[in-house]
Amino acid sequence: MRKHSKFIPIHTVIIPFVHEGPGLHALEAALHMDAEIFLVGVVVVPPDQSLSVGAIAARALRKQLRHYGKDERITSKSQIIVSYQPWNELSNLLQKEKPDLLCLEWDSHFTALGVTPHDALTRPPCDVALVRGKIPSKPQNILVPVRGGPHAELALRVGLGLHPKGVAALHLRKTDDPEAGSDAPFKGLDRVLKQMPDVQTQFVVTDDAVQLILKESENADVVIIGTTSQPVTSSASLGPFADQILRESKCAVIAVKSGRPLPHTSYDESAGVQAISILVDKWFAENTFHADEFKQLNELVKLKQKQGLTISLALPALDEEETVGKLIKMMKTELMEKIPLLDEIVLIDSNSTDRTREIAEKEGVPVYIHQNLIERLGARRGKGEALWKSLLVTRGDIIVWIDTDIMNIHPRFVYGILGPLLLNPQVQFVKGFYRRPLKVGEKMQAGGGGRVTELTARPLLNLFYPELSGVVQPLSGEYAGRRGALEQAVFFSGYGVETGLLIDIYERYGLNAIAQVDLLERIHHNQHLEALSKMSFAIIQTVFRKLESRFGRAVLEDVNKSMKLIKHSSKGYFLEVEEIAERARPPMIELPEYLERKK
Repeated sequence: MRKHSKFIPIHTVIIPFVHEGPGLHALEAALHMDAEIFLVGVVVVPPDQSLSVGAIAARALRKQLRHYGKDERITSKSQIIVSYQPWNELSNLLQKEKPDLLCLEWDSHFTALGVTPHDALTRPPCDVALVRGKIPSKPQNILVPVRGGPHAELALRVGLGLHPKGVAALHLRKTDDPEAGSDAPFKGLDRVLKQMPDVQTQFVVTDDAVQLILKESENADVVIIGTTSQPVTSSASLGPFADQILRESKCAVIAVKSGRPLPHTSYDESAGVQAISILVDKWFAENTFHADEFKQLNELVKLKQKQGLTISLALPALDEEETVGKLIKMMKTELMEKIPLLDEIVLIDSNSTDRTREIAEKEGVPVYIHQNLIERLGARRGKGEALWKSLLVTRGDIIVWIDTDIMNIHPRFVYGILGPLLLNPQVQFVKGFYRRPLKVGEKMQAGGGGRVTELTARPLLNLFYPELSGVVQPLSGEYAGRRGALEQAVFFSGYGVETGLLIDIYERYGLNAIAQVDLLERIHHNQHLEALSKMSFAIIQTVFRKLESRFGRAVLEDVNKSMKLIKHSSKGYFLEVEEIAERARPPMIELPEYLERKK
């Protein structure tokens, strides 16, 4: 409102949205202001439990936040804070975002956030408003008692921000105050208030300010008071004046306090076993999603269009004629024709000897044989080689890869791993995970798949990269990333590609750049034990190669690249040597062929 322009308007308001006590009165108060409202989801975990248990509550909270985010005045922060004591993290967020106002609900927010009013308000990270009670939908009269304290201007700003019909500024002084009878302490405010005819000012000398305010509040919709600037005797107190008004006023009350610089304080998450555990548990709770969270495909398309992104689905394949046709047809129909989520689908073939390429071409998607791309570098076998070269023949800002041997294919395998990338610009890389039933004969053994994951990949990550120990299935073939990150990554050519990419993204962008999504269940052809042994050997090489770059010296020699396989025939056991050299390709951004294609 232009007539209030002499006061700095409140442009941005942040409200913690806590899973056990969301703070709806605080939200109602903020909605009255001409301000952009940011909801920050907070999940508080009891101190005797692992932070990872907060994943379920975080999922439910994201659903609530999406509901409130339908209001164009409200923006839901994509990152959920999961913590034992979230106040420090919330304070750090406030210092980073620098909102005009933090709006809290009295006193449920303090209980939910596990912080006392004294701790929250002694050195607040920004201006704070504490809301007690429901604000009327159209407040008529706002009472702002001011005594010349440091919060008087903020109280008036908040009062005017509610856009009431009238604001009464009540100037209070004690009878023994030498300044009683004059407006000396309010000259700064008075100069502004005189230009606001809708703000009625009244000067009162009284020895019982609280009773006077309570009486005046009987005709008000909201009372706005400043908290004490003096030390208090109780950690639960805002000062005797504010405490009594909050306790006894029959109308809604907003208590305010001006912000002061708050030094950045945080605990070190990089040292010690307990700190690593807290870091990983926290990441797991905040960055683990479920595919069902993203099944509203129209919302994903809106996020994609708002950010101006394009998305490519690249399908690595080798002799997958049984499943590739159904997969392509489903993704084209559901995610391109019905809903424009994908911009292109490309098959990157590894020289199949069956009808894989013919089927894909019949479905109308471009087909490339990876051995025929960038021929000057020579052809290598391996899925990693195909994924690396798919960067050359796709154009999307986001690249999605899913294996083509999935027997229970569903669009969630694509939209599920796209969700976190579209939701949070900080996320660079998303891994899928799922239950993997193992087919033994004609029977399905629940949870029997993923043997290399549990026996090799996860133990190695726990040992050398414990920050990544919360990744459920580091070897899953369903993942997606931003081109800007993937084109700078080193790709291992064989089985080590997934492990190498995961470590590379972590080392380059940090743990919070990685997310994971539950894709429910994946049924595919399981490999025999010898193939799994080769896979493990390649993954071990990959981890050691990444460690070499960390420590700056070679660990593996050429002799380490061959594996003696134990064979058995009718004549007995014998050894067979096979070279399984897990070699790396350089970042695609370094290749002239790629740079030329990007022009």
